[in-house]
Amino acid sequence: ATRLGGWSHFDCTYSCTYLLDPEDPMFQVIGTLFLKELIREFGTDHVYSADTFNEMTPLRSDPAYLSRVSNAVFRSMAGADPEALWLMQGWLFQHQPDFWQPARVRALLHGVPLGRMIVLDLFAESKPVYQWTESFYGQPFIWCMLHNFGGNHGLFGTVEAINRGPFAARRFPNSTMVGTGLVPEGIEQNDMVYELMNELGWRQEPLDLPSWVTRYAERRYGAPNAAAAAAWRLLLRSVYNCTGVCVNHNRSPLVRRPSLRMDAELWYNASDVYEAWRLLLGAGAELGSSPTFLYDLVDVTRQAAQQLVSGYYLSIRQAFQSRALPELLTAGGVLVYDLLPELDGLLSSHSLFLLGRWLESARAVATSDREAEQYELNARNQVTLWGPNGNILDYANKQLGGLVLDYYGVRWSLFVSALVESLNSGTPFHQDQFNQAVFQVERGFVYNKKRYPAVPAGDTLEISRKLFLKYYP
Repeated sequence: ATRLGGWSHFDCTYSCTYLLDPEDPMFQVIGTLFLKELIREFGTDHVYSADTFNEMTPLRSDPAYLSRVSNAVFRSMAGADPEALWLMQGWLFQHQPDFWQPARVRALLHGVPLGRMIVLDLFAESKPVYQWTESFYGQPFIWCMLHNFGGNHGLFGTVEAINRGPFAARRFPNSTMVGTGLVPEGIEQNDMVYELMNELGWRQEPLDLPSWVTRYAERRYGAPNAAAAAAWRLLLRSVYNCTGVCVNHNRSPLVRRPSLRMDAELWYNASDVYEAWRLLLGAGAELGSSPTFLYDLVDVTRQAAQQLVSGYYLSIRQAFQSRALPELLTAGGVLVYDLLPELDGLLSSHSLFLLGRWLESARAVATSDREAEQYELNARNQVTLWGPNGNILDYANKQLGGLVLDYYGVRWSLFVSALVESLNSGTPFHQDQFNQAVFQVERGFVYNKKRYPAVPAGDTLEISRKLFLKYYP
């Protein structure tokens, strides 16, 4: 057995798993015995998932070794089930392309008889692997839409790529594509993108997207509404149509640890989201009783507020760099003491945007009070620090009522105060010192035992309208 290296920003306290050498005779013995016990307990559909090197560099790079490894893994499956199919993520190939050169990819895949492995082309809407591996060198693959990282909130989609991608994969020379799949890291966000992807599995050619999204709005709300349909067409052409290599990992200043070097650039025209917000509010009189409409109104308002936060951040940064204290106090004050509390109130008006619901769902699976406390701590940690020291800080950021005010809001308050103190005292702002101070806020949130409501409060339509009247550009 060999201990592998660390994963991401974690040391060996939390990673560095052991790998039993696939070339050791005991590998197949242990693997087969394990799978036989698994089958005895749960039965089998003959499909077995295994990812030997996912985001981990193999111990050796020669193709012959890689082929022997995959062959050993497959033989351990076949020893327990002669009909075994190995299901493997193809993420590793695009994640470490410098290592996974074509010869190594071919060797790993050809260690398994053709047709006895199915590869998930995991990020095919942005980084398809089948195109540079000759359709995975003959092994069947599934064209997958990953779409979401970390369960982040944030309107996002690559609808043109999704609409064309599966059909292009089927037409690819000697294509071995056998299906389509959904593999998001988080759900409960961007419903439209998933409905589109699921519908494409029943189609023979790409859809007319503007016509499709117009019908989608009618189906989603239970009645036709011209304003709502127009809002969705605006969103379709802008925030849902990222082109090129697009990664849905929300890095908006709202949900990042504040600094003077944050990126506030958008891939779409912000005015389209603001206009969609206006149109949805206009549809509220007719559609306000629809639960899906109210969810979408929260989500679009939240996106507009996220854009507004970016604008205030840029004003704060410019004021600080220009040493304009009044402008800094104005922009920072509006952000910290009005916009973020208003956004928190909006999110708190809907059950699917509540921190309390997130935490209570974690506590609900516990079998003891002590276990419930641990599960809540883990749920808080995942959406904030993710690790004891912010190892992958804000990776799984979410915009939830309670979290915006007591986590993001407190960070922003500390940041603005630090900038004001810098100007008042004439001393430089040091990001490292701020990071140390704000970490105490972040860690304090994780270990805080404050209970949050799991039931919404407030009128979503009225709160959104109030925000609109106050902030619409």
